[in-house]
Amino acid sequence: MEHLINTRVKNIEISGIRKFFNLVNEKNDILSLTIGQPDFFTPEHVKQTAIHAIQDNHTSYTPNAGILPLRNAVSEYVKELYQLDYKPEQVLITVGASQAIDITLRTLLNAGDEVLLPGPVYPGYQPLIELAGGKATYIDTSNDNFKLTVDQLEKHITPKTKCVIIPYPSNPTGVSLTETELRGLSDVLKKHHIFIITDEIYSALTYHEDHFSMARIEEIKEKTIVINGLSKSHAMTGWRIGFLLAPQWLAPHLTKVHQYNVSCATSISQHAALAAITNGKDDPIPMKQAYLERRDYVYQRLKKMGLEVIKPDGAFYFFFKINSELSSFDLALELVNTVGLALVPGDAFGSFGEGYIRLSYAYSLETLTEGLNRLEDYLQRSKR
Repeated sequence: MEHLINTRVKNIEISGIRKFFNLVNEKNDILSLTIGQPDFFTPEHVKQTAIHAIQDNHTSYTPNAGILPLRNAVSEYVKELYQLDYKPEQVLITVGASQAIDITLRTLLNAGDEVLLPGPVYPGYQPLIELAGGKATYIDTSNDNFKLTVDQLEKHITPKTKCVIIPYPSNPTGVSLTETELRGLSDVLKKHHIFIITDEIYSALTYHEDHFSMARIEEIKEKTIVINGLSKSHAMTGWRIGFLLAPQWLAPHLTKVHQYNVSCATSISQHAALAAITNGKDDPIPMKQAYLERRDYVYQRLKKMGLEVIKPDGAFYFFFKINSELSSFDLALELVNTVGLALVPGDAFGSFGEGYIRLSYAYSLETLTEGLNRLEDYLQRSKR
């Protein structure tokens, strides 16, 4: 019966990150720096709020778009942090940022529409594009410090281009775009009938400049959709709360897809999210300080090993090359087999990631130290 299922589903593959993680997870004595998940616990006051929400019987369906106090709070939250002006009716509470991306693509795309992606890039976009009937078109940013440039963007726009995804700070590279760089891209995009999805899930984790959102640029705001959430900022990956901010004319259409997809985000998680962005506005600060310390330590170690590496200015990843004749997947497997270190092969992030390795520094300094010691051991062995 397998031949009868939806061919779009049949043709997509499990994420390369998860595929490799599952492969090495079966081995013993492996130190893994693979998963991009905060190693902090959800703040205690957020957990207590969720417990009280259960005890107070907030266990029913909520409005499709989310409870009004949370949508009000999100509106104030993004205004304070990012100078974004969205009314509560333009805010949709989703089941994580992933569902926000999914329903946005399903709302925007018709069969054959193309979506531009700066590669290497998070592997979760392409399957959702294809499930919505679209086609992912990758732009190679590896020669431009992993930054999407005006020239690259202009070259790849075609009559079939419906949308571009701007995923900064980036997974896997940790690179961000400055306000000047984003305004340059907007000058190109405002000339075309192209939607912009700006995925800002790592926006609370920038280390040199405050995050700038493309949705602040008035000329393109009416065709820009902002994706954000609490997974990375507040260590709430399992709570599955995302924020989708959209032009007023588009929000009702997104809500229709959301309604038939999940009805609403989990009621208890919504109350927890309300606590996170009101009483817990400063919760990301100590986490960010810890990530910054880890980033600087990892960068110094990688440079001392003589590796070609770009210093990330956001998120919690390094994306670097190791000189080898092996493919990135085989190299990552050799690291596992020889020194017991698991890093993600670059081809998990598309063909433009081939030759690279991703290291997540969302781990303790003690774990990072041991992992880097193992990497150094491998590099010394390979020179012999």
